[in-house]
Amino acid sequence: MAKEWREPEGYRRAGYGKWRRPRAPYDIFMEAQHVPIHRGIGVRRVQDLELGGWSRMGGKGAFIQLYGTEGLWGMYLAEIPPAGALHPERHLYEEVVFVVEGRGAAEVWAEEGERPEVFEWQPGSLFTIPLNTHHRLINGMSSGPTLLLVGTTAPSVLNLYGHPDFVFNCPYIFRDRYARGADYFKANLHEIEPDPHRGLAMVRTNIVPDAVTCPLPLDNRRSPGFRRLEPALDRNVFYLWIGQHESGRYSKAHSHESAAVLICLSGKGYTYAWPREVGTRPWESSQAGRVVRQDYEPVGMVSAAPMGGQGFHQHFGVGREPLRLMAWFGPFGRGTGREPGRPGEEVLDKNALNLEEGGNSIPYWDEDPHLRREYETALGREGVEFRMDETFYRKPSAVGAPDPSAIP
Repeated sequence: MAKEWREPEGYRRAGYGKWRRPRAPYDIFMEAQHVPIHRGIGVRRVQDLELGGWSRMGGKGAFIQLYGTEGLWGMYLAEIPPAGALHPERHLYEEVVFVVEGRGAAEVWAEEGERPEVFEWQPGSLFTIPLNTHHRLINGMSSGPTLLLVGTTAPSVLNLYGHPDFVFNCPYIFRDRYARGADYFKANLHEIEPDPHRGLAMVRTNIVPDAVTCPLPLDNRRSPGFRRLEPALDRNVFYLWIGQHESGRYSKAHSHESAAVLICLSGKGYTYAWPREVGTRPWESSQAGRVVRQDYEPVGMVSAAPMGGQGFHQHFGVGREPLRLMAWFGPFGRGTGREPGRPGEEVLDKNALNLEEGGNSIPYWDEDPHLRREYETALGREGVEFRMDETFYRKPSAVGAPDPSAIP
């Protein structure tokens, strides 16, 4: 029975003043699958997460819903049994798939009774499933299971429509998203072009055969020698990129909205995150208790801004090999973010600029000294050379002078 609403007396405010966040349709959907749901700021290795029998999918699986991604986009793990396959399905949300372990193939077809197109995948492969196509994922090995990490726009779609039956059984065919016989599943990593919004390195491809080893162009935006590439998968709104920090060097602290998740592809490291109101030097200002840390190795992950909106975060690779990360943003990146604005107006590329330039990065000369000291100690334990030049920590004397850390 619904409670009776009453107007407040006198000048008192209406309402309870606080409430418990309700379960969204996507939360209800996850719970109905009866597989584990893993929440937190990150995961050291997804290979170690508990999986459960997933009758709808035909294998084992688990959901991963990191803090800061709730209601925006989702992840799940799917394990395919040896020489087996997941059940065929179709859905109105986008999916990107990263192969954690194993080899196999995918079958894709648009209409019932149509002969499927088939492409193969291996450890490190990254690919997308065309929107609302029928598809089936097959384990090509009889010796053991395969493990897939999947990112989806399912939360935003299910929360909008609220009816799983419609999302999984809509007959509409998006012919502009999937065209048979047009090299849809042929890798294209050589035709690099500037992305249309920020001019960063991008390739139009629907599959990356090996995201762990593919070449990455020089970028220099996040750390000296940083390399980065955006695979534009299909016409997806699900945004992602692959980046790499040189061994012995670390990223600047920076801030942006929640939703980004960094997935470690090679190397090992850790990430710090703290609320922006703490300031740029949390240890120096006795606010270290508000800093959270996540360690990871392949295939671990961390929510870059888990505290909800513009939190600072900073990434450190401590291995002998470079730290390669894949960033998944869901449907909130590449100019389609949540910041309000009028179409056509000029937007400042804050990710490329330091705080004093109107950007969102803390330059090395302005960061908390604890970070450098701790990083040098961590590298020493691993026997790795500290390769941060002293010039990176010197503030340019002239106004408008280039940031020395951005010069390779």
